[in-house]
Amino acid sequence: MSENTDVVVIGGGYAGVMAANRLTQRDDVTVTVINPRPVFVPRLRLHQLVGGTHDGVVEYREVLAEGVRLVVDSTTRIDAAGRSVTLAEGGEIGWDYLIYAVGSGSPGPRVPGAAEFAYPVATLEAAQRLRSVLDATPSMAAVTVVGAGPTGIETAAELAEQGRTVTLVCGGVLGPYLHPRARRTARTYLARLGVGVLEGPGASVTAVAREAVDLADGRTVASRVTIWTAGFGVPDLADRSGLRTDAAGRLLTDETLTSVDDERIVAAGDSSAPSDLPFRMSAYTAGCLGAHAADTVLHRIAGDRPGPIDLSFPAMCIGFGRRTGIFQFAHKDDTARPLYLAGRAGRKLKELSCDFSVKHLVTEAHKPGSHSWPKDGKHRPALLLAQRGDVAAPAA
Repeated sequence: MSENTDVVVIGGGYAGVMAANRLTQRDDVTVTVINPRPVFVPRLRLHQLVGGTHDGVVEYREVLAEGVRLVVDSTTRIDAAGRSVTLAEGGEIGWDYLIYAVGSGSPGPRVPGAAEFAYPVATLEAAQRLRSVLDATPSMAAVTVVGAGPTGIETAAELAEQGRTVTLVCGGVLGPYLHPRARRTARTYLARLGVGVLEGPGASVTAVAREAVDLADGRTVASRVTIWTAGFGVPDLADRSGLRTDAAGRLLTDETLTSVDDERIVAAGDSSAPSDLPFRMSAYTAGCLGAHAADTVLHRIAGDRPGPIDLSFPAMCIGFGRRTGIFQFAHKDDTARPLYLAGRAGRKLKELSCDFSVKHLVTEAHKPGSHSWPKDGKHRPALLLAQRGDVAAPAA
């Protein structure tokens, strides 16, 4: 290997940008980020793009460290043996180390009619398309949002606050992560906004038509615009490249985030599955994993042994339009506590969380190596032992 070390980061989201910025601690490391878009997409803002209250983009010059090369293209193949990646527009880029941070999106819906008549919101292009559709749709036309997670709740609330007629179809319980107390508050906020909430197994979607949604219990919900926020999917780049993945397509790694197939490939963010026990998808998690992935690479360059990933989860938050929100405190193992903040305080904390998800990247760009996060050191090791059948997983 040459005196200079070339590191390629595939993906320019929260994890990829954090990793790229952190790698600039060493002057003898050249960092290249490959991303299909010329702008950074703060995904926490995509529901606002749909509602027309945010444009959902940030210029890379604001979040990416000076000296990091940005290649606007898609990666079609990783050649682990040849230490190169193939680009969609032609050509290859060589690397000494690779950070796999391709992110996530919506899977292809398996429900009949969903692919044809429902609009996803998980990517910039999907959110922009949906925004155009809503702009061309009368404000009183029925809108149905499918999915009871944060994206579904926030999208439904954002549109209802603007006076649209919105039904939120949960297919289960509203806000599965929330503590039951916070969930009751969430129902209250949605009711105040006029959002109809359909919960329970009978509210699972069985088919989507051009202007209707069919449910498992036989009900049909009128819907001029159907928005699909359910499910989770990742790009199949790792699998297509012959690297081992979990059942969802995330790159399998050890606890240092190193691929089980190649110690020169490290993963971060939604597309990583350390020990086949992936963390919950969030901007917070992506930033922490991106920083740790960079640390793993830097340790290897220095000839040191990288350590295992360790993080705890202080909270999660959901916005209900521009005025109210819920800030759900969490146990270190990422389960909800009975304690939460709601109303304007919850909304303010939600907004601060969105802001800081980007500010952390900016800080790391100017002071590489500065990003830190709360550690646990207890629950993750116990989960790994339980996975091997050695002991029971701990209670929260």
